[in-house]
Amino acid sequence: MRVVEIAGAGGPEVLRLAERPRPQPGAGEVLIRVNAAGVNRPDVLQRRGAYPPPPGAPDTPGLEVAGVIEDGDLAGSEWRVGDAVCALVAGGGYAEYCIAPIGQLLPVPRGLSFAEAAGLPETFFTVWANVFDRARLAPGETLLVQGGASGIGVSAIQMAAAFGHTVFATAGSDEKCRACERLGARRAINYRREDFVAVVREMTGGRGVDVILDMVAGDYVPRELACLADDGRLAIIAVQGGTQAQIDCGAVLRRRLTITGSTLRPRSVEFKSEIARRLRAAVWPLLEAGRIRPVVFRRLPLAEAAAAHELMESGQHIGKIVLDVSPEAGTVPNQ
Repeated sequence: MRVVEIAGAGGPEVLRLAERPRPQPGAGEVLIRVNAAGVNRPDVLQRRGAYPPPPGAPDTPGLEVAGVIEDGDLAGSEWRVGDAVCALVAGGGYAEYCIAPIGQLLPVPRGLSFAEAAGLPETFFTVWANVFDRARLAPGETLLVQGGASGIGVSAIQMAAAFGHTVFATAGSDEKCRACERLGARRAINYRREDFVAVVREMTGGRGVDVILDMVAGDYVPRELACLADDGRLAIIAVQGGTQAQIDCGAVLRRRLTITGSTLRPRSVEFKSEIARRLRAAVWPLLEAGRIRPVVFRRLPLAEAAAAHELMESGQHIGKIVLDVSPEAGTVPNQ
């Protein structure tokens, strides 16, 4: 099969097409013939040598795929050979075939193409695990999404808005801010020329927001604590702004604030499978009803994985970047 390898830690140019044997599924696993694969920032970090795959995972990049079940341990499950699925995987998604744990499969939502479905798992699993599980966003509460135009951001805005929450977001241009508002954010804040703390406090009458989804960290953290409501929760999922922050612990105590964080890739199959079950029950009906829509910014062929990484690192995209692995990537599966 064709697969994208990482020749060595470095820039996008270290990504190269190669031939490898088709992987073989084991107990509790399926082999997916991949039609499309999502591109995510952890792939970029892995390519740079900053985010090695967990033990037992493929050494090739790619955390989410959509395609057709080719083979696997299907006995006693709902799945059959030929089913159109998308899946969260621990690696190896930039390839014509990929192994996925059966518990991490989800059906391609009715009406979506493989390319659209390929951009769902990594972002939707991450948002659900952090916003709704760890940060416990409750009915009537408000959410601030940092990086609202990213793949994670557009997913978080739409999911929270679909559940009736008031959502605010930050983004790096007026164009991106307007995109966030079209997706459901009540107010998007251009962080290059506005103070998100001041805007959030003004928009909430001085109260602040209940939950913040943060992929920046660093010097954002003390500012984020300043715009949390009492009993607010800050969920950190990436550290693009650095790993160090200076905070007022007294304010954390007095205002009963919670700071939490997590990474998804090294978590157990059982943990991820439970998230898949919750997404299928709560979010997949919203996708099939058109209340949440994938936002695919650009699709590129598998052979242009380096260009996809260059685009991601440029920060120009709004939503997801997807690799077309087969000619059927843009079709709507027959369901």
